[in-house]
Amino acid sequence: MDIHKILKHYWGYDAFRSMQEEIIRSVLEGKDTLALLPTGGGKSICFQVPAMAMEGMCIVVSPLIALMKDQVENLKQKNIPAEAIYTGLSFKEIESILRRCEQGELKFLYLSPERLKTELLQNIVQKMNVSLLAIDESHCISQWGYDFRPPYLEIADFRQLLPPQTPVLALTATATPEVVLDIQQKLKFRKNNVFQKSFARPNLTYFVFKEENKIKRLLQIINKIEGTGIVYVRSRKKTVEMAKLLNQHGISADFYHAGLDMASREYKQEAWKNNKTRIIVATNAFGMGIDKPDVRVVIHIDIPDNLEAYFQEAGRAGRDEKPAYAVLLYENADLVDLEKNYQNSFPPIPTIVQVYDNLCSYFQIPAGEGEGKIFDFDMLQFAQNVQMSPLLVHYALVFLQQSGLLAIEDNAAESSKVNILLNNKELDSFLEKHQQYEDFVKLLLRSYSGLFSSYVAINEEVLSQRSEQPIEKIKQILHKLAVFKVIAYYPQTNMPKLVFLSARPSSNHLPVNQEYYKTRKKVAQKRLAAVFNYVQSTNKCRSRLLLEYFGEKNSNNCEHCDACLQMRADYIPENIYENIENHIFKCLQDGDWSLEELLKKIPQKSDLIISVLRDLLSKETISLTKEKKYQKK
Repeated sequence: MDIHKILKHYWGYDAFRSMQEEIIRSVLEGKDTLALLPTGGGKSICFQVPAMAMEGMCIVVSPLIALMKDQVENLKQKNIPAEAIYTGLSFKEIESILRRCEQGELKFLYLSPERLKTELLQNIVQKMNVSLLAIDESHCISQWGYDFRPPYLEIADFRQLLPPQTPVLALTATATPEVVLDIQQKLKFRKNNVFQKSFARPNLTYFVFKEENKIKRLLQIINKIEGTGIVYVRSRKKTVEMAKLLNQHGISADFYHAGLDMASREYKQEAWKNNKTRIIVATNAFGMGIDKPDVRVVIHIDIPDNLEAYFQEAGRAGRDEKPAYAVLLYENADLVDLEKNYQNSFPPIPTIVQVYDNLCSYFQIPAGEGEGKIFDFDMLQFAQNVQMSPLLVHYALVFLQQSGLLAIEDNAAESSKVNILLNNKELDSFLEKHQQYEDFVKLLLRSYSGLFSSYVAINEEVLSQRSEQPIEKIKQILHKLAVFKVIAYYPQTNMPKLVFLSARPSSNHLPVNQEYYKTRKKVAQKRLAAVFNYVQSTNKCRSRLLLEYFGEKNSNNCEHCDACLQMRADYIPENIYENIENHIFKCLQDGDWSLEELLKKIPQKSDLIISVLRDLLSKETISLTKEKKYQKK
């Protein structure tokens, strides 16, 4: 089928975005391909369209469960069969999905990288008709990248299990030149092949303000820029406080972080996407897979740890290619905190070993065992139990994950799921003997399709409303049907999952690779220096600083960021500009004023007043009458 017809039929678009078609044709020619497209550049189309044009199925490796779920749901809505396997699914659910893959019933299978080395998958994948292997967030394979994940290193071996002609498409939004080369080497590309769209965002203006009163400046920015926005902060507590403050100042705002239950997250996302909420105050848990094109401003109250994260988060503004703004507010204390975060993020090796040993004791993992074991995990409760600082535990866990020993999925919130284990005849027989369940089972079948063939997400609250029974009664019935083995029922969970990816070493203590530790610390230090340079620089275009970090050495000044404005000969410091602007508006409230009258009234230099008047005219905030007098619009 023609790729343009596929694009129109399933996605409703008449044409591809810049570089998408070239990437797709490279894949269809069977070439290993690396695609670098900025945030909002349409990466998923680059593997979904060619997969639809090819025989067989596409395996997609992604570290982001929320994004996997979102894409699977979107594909299903287009009547494209797709499923995802990730940390937290039961063995029966995984077995059911893989059986459907083997039988050719699925077009897309999304996998978290931790699943690649499981024996069950490796045995069945060789029986699947796989036509394409897509690697999302492919920078995670490089130890020089900002989000290195060792399970990604399993991909090179995993692709050996696929037919030799199967192409690999690696995708990422952010990668330095060093990482670009590393991705291709680690994935064992048959030939280097990179499609890179410029990271330049001409419609996005970057500002960095050193500001002692961040709240005042935040309110000024939000009141000045119309439309929806995102305010990024570091802590969950701060999201709540900041949203409350904005609401108190008459700005419609809500908060978002990974600790919220699934229903709350979905409600808050939808309210913001549909413009019922204007500003969402969030940690970095917010944004992935949320495609809202008309975000006009992204404001960082806290400095991100690296430019890759900042570029992705800031890049959520202006995806519709209309003017938008990315603003970073900081004070000297933030730079001190950033340096402290860097130091804290590398606990002493003995502390890391102690955290690992405590985890094994906490979950009763003996030496030589534990591989593949999954547990609900409350980090704060664990830290309290072992009497260790939660911050130290957090960073030790990060290092243990980067070492490939553990996986922790913070976004593990799951809807309840049901799969009917009996066939139609067996179900009828059961209901004849247990008629008290007949009405409920019929309601279940009316409410959800596909229950006989796979695990289906259900909502007990919806069933409660439709049956006019208390939700606890609904859960009780579901549990009883599970006991009778009529259904498999997995209730909703909001608890993060911890997975032991390898067996506990037989020796007394965990061997930590000291060279790897030093390398990660060196890489982090280099990224920290780049952040300091970006924040503190005042004489170089913000856009150029970011583009040069990502390897684009010949970019031009954007001419409208804070640094470019300060370098202009006619630049007016912001406080003086605002002073003149306020005087002008105050005068024009009483009627129309001539230039001479304004020059006499406003206590600033004439050339500055004239420059502000020109700017306000260009913005169409004020206008000139036939009598050459200024009036407010």
